[in-house]
Order: sequence, then structure tokens, then C-alpha cells
Amino acid sequence: MILSLICAYGIGSIPFGVFASKVCKTQDPRTTGSGNIGFTNVLRVSGKKAGLITLIGDAGKGFLVAWLAQRYIHEELAVLLIAAAVIAGHIFSVFLKFHGGKGVATALAAVGGLHLGLGLSVTAVWLFAVWGFGYSSGGAIAAFLMLPIFAYAVFSQSLAFVFFTIGVSALVLFRHKDNISRLLAGTEGKLGMHSS
Repeated sequence: MILSLICAYGIGSIPFGVFASKVCKTQDPRTTGSGNIGFTNVLRVSGKKAGLITLIGDAGKGFLVAWLAQRYIHEELAVLLIAAAVIAGHIFSVFLKFHGGKGVATALAAVGGLHLGLGLSVTAVWLFAVWGFGYSSGGAIAAFLMLPIFAYAVFSQSLAFVFFTIGVSALVLFRHKDNISRLLAGTEGKLGMHSS
């Protein structure tokens, strides 16, 4: 179990945003824009190719770890802890001195690896909110506010799973505290626009 958690955290720590910027020979996302290594900032500062690599990498590691845990480990609490570890690795990457992304793609994909219907549902909330309002951060906030509600009221998940979604949502929303402040102030950049 300890080895599984370490592996999940290590995989989650892989900074695909930094990797993508190097592969595409663009500016390090940590040094410009919002300074974040996630999909949105990489898309803004490094272009569509680097953004796509980042999105696939960040989502892929979350889904893969959670799906494998769900498939091969039969203790629910252990599975949830492993899923939480891959998300924590992305947000607090050991390779970036415990800094990292905001966890949106990795967390949504990890939830999908545990329960595909739930993952697709909250991802749809994110997409709909971004499409409607143009703010990636706003879509993330909407999706993670709805995640525990969907887990409990729509998909009737266990109490442990619901608490897992509450914890994940709280962490992702905390990482968006600056975005929330900018949204309230009307200064948040829309998707595809530079935002500091």
C-alpha cells in the first residue's frame, strides 16, 4: 500500500506542462502568464500543441492511476487514497519543490478512472461553463462545486467516496482562490487570453 501511494504520488508529480514547453521549444510556463504548469496557462503562453500535450499528460496520469487502482485493488479506502495521491502529486510535485498545477485535468480524469459516468458528468459541467462564459477557472469552480453533489445525489456513491470528492473539490477550489478573487473583481482572463 505504501509503495502504491508513493508510485501514485510520483506519477502525479510528472510536470507535463514543463515537459511540453521544452519539447515545443517555447517559454517555460512557470516564468510567464499565471506561472502555472497546467493546461490553461500552457495553452496561453506556449500554444495549442504544448497545451494539448499538457492536457493529455495531466489527464492521462490521473485516469491511468485511478483506473488501475480501481481494477486491481479491492479495498475502497485504498483505491481512494491512491487516487488522492496522484492528484496531490500534480499539485505538490516533488520535481518542482512541491509546487505544481491546480489539479483540474488530473482530478477530473482520476474521478473518471474511479467512476466513468461521474467523471464525464463533471467534465461536461466544466466544458459547458467554459463554453458559456469563456473562463477556464470558472468552469473548474463550477465542476468541483458540483462533484460532491453528483457523487451523492446522482450516482449514489458510498460515504467514503463522497468524502473523497469533498476533499478533492476543497483542494482544487483552494488552488483557485486567486482566480476566484479575479473573477469577482472582473479581471480574470478568458481561455486563450493572457492572465497574470
